[in-house]
Amino acid sequence: MIRYDFNNLRAERIGEHGVSDQEIKALEPRLRQAFENVRKMRQEKQLGFFDLPYDTALADEITKLAADLKRKFENFVVIGIGGSALGNIAIQSALNHPEYNLLPNGKRRGLRLFVPDNIDPDRLHGVLDLLDLNKTVFNVITKSGNTAESISTYLIARERVIKTVGIEKHGEHFIFTTDASKGELRKIAPRENARCLTIPATVGGRFSVLSSVGLLSAAVTGVNIRALLDGAKKVDQGQRMDQAAGLVEIWKNPALLGAAYHYLLDVKKKKNVHIMCSYSHRLRDVADWFRQLWAESLGKRVNRKGQVVHAGQTPEKSVGVTDQHSQVQLYVEGPFDKVITFLSVSQFDHDITIPQAFDDVEGFAYLGGKTLGDLFHYEERATELVVTQTGRPNCAIRISKVDEEALGGLFFLLELQTAYIGELYDINTYDQPGVEQGKNFAYGLLGRKGYEERKREFEAAARPDPRFVVST
Repeated sequence: MIRYDFNNLRAERIGEHGVSDQEIKALEPRLRQAFENVRKMRQEKQLGFFDLPYDTALADEITKLAADLKRKFENFVVIGIGGSALGNIAIQSALNHPEYNLLPNGKRRGLRLFVPDNIDPDRLHGVLDLLDLNKTVFNVITKSGNTAESISTYLIARERVIKTVGIEKHGEHFIFTTDASKGELRKIAPRENARCLTIPATVGGRFSVLSSVGLLSAAVTGVNIRALLDGAKKVDQGQRMDQAAGLVEIWKNPALLGAAYHYLLDVKKKKNVHIMCSYSHRLRDVADWFRQLWAESLGKRVNRKGQVVHAGQTPEKSVGVTDQHSQVQLYVEGPFDKVITFLSVSQFDHDITIPQAFDDVEGFAYLGGKTLGDLFHYEERATELVVTQTGRPNCAIRISKVDEEALGGLFFLLELQTAYIGELYDINTYDQPGVEQGKNFAYGLLGRKGYEERKREFEAAARPDPRFVVST
């Protein structure tokens, strides 16, 4: 279902910028410890994302709820940001028609889906201006129940829905997805008569795509969520390793081996930029989802011992073949600071034959009779070869076909790889103190009680020197 090809990360293939087999072997004790640490946290129920593929009760609940929503509404709007939105977008673009929302009712598999994923007022105005609120349901997603961006968007949508359907019926148009008991959103749910879905306490936002966070929007658009979970389950079961087998088993564990290579490429080879290049239009938004997973999990100032380490690679997104005409020049001839993961699919759902024409013009003639799929794959392989020939480390994650099982497995594989590499860095993979600091300043500026000191600190900060502010 998923093939993870590490060949072009090896020093034996690309030279000094790659990782040698001996370096992997030397890392074996720490890899085994990383595996054991993650297994222990799983057994102690600290890592809730491991349990999500097995939650059949949740799948049943969401399937039933989605069927009810399909009978009553035409539009589904996700009010969330970051981990409460990126997975929803990735599932939608991977598994539904590329222009899904434009399909007529008879050809769509479910409700139209809108995920603003920001508080840009022009963007939100555009979405709300488009929709018939009588036929729209909003899914407000915030685990803390206090996320300023999500709550503010909810308040705006709530006011407009009340004006449209009345105060008595507006609660039918909202579903809250939040913590089981904590947070402001959970407090007001009974007052609003809003239905609630729970995010498990041990599932962080960036690991929540296979929870109620991502599954409801998937189900209302016709995605087979049980198959999505089955794909994750299969990958999970394929990663289990016999500790006694040592390095032999490590070479059979793609998530652990991926963690090993990327860790060594970062700390030993100074490849601190990780580019996910999707050679599939359907998978382009998986790269966006991955950027949050990798950056927020691994970008840490201190390790568990309190030592300053400034850990983590900077993840970037690239799209093939589009970025062959914008980014690949840098990848091939720029600084040796990058590692590329090519994300591709072997079989497209559809292919288009290029017509034969202008046989006397070579620039046209050679294309006739080929397919766009041929051209796409050849461009991918050519780019992979060029970056390899110039000594740039790259790997490939290839799936045979983009479907629910493959996507669920891909999500889980990348989450597991992130958990393992966090252990190699010896950091807390599951917190985000840098994000919280910015939130606290924003709360202070907005006048939230308890954050007055943050406002004073902000106001005391250095102001721009007008001599170095230049206007045209």
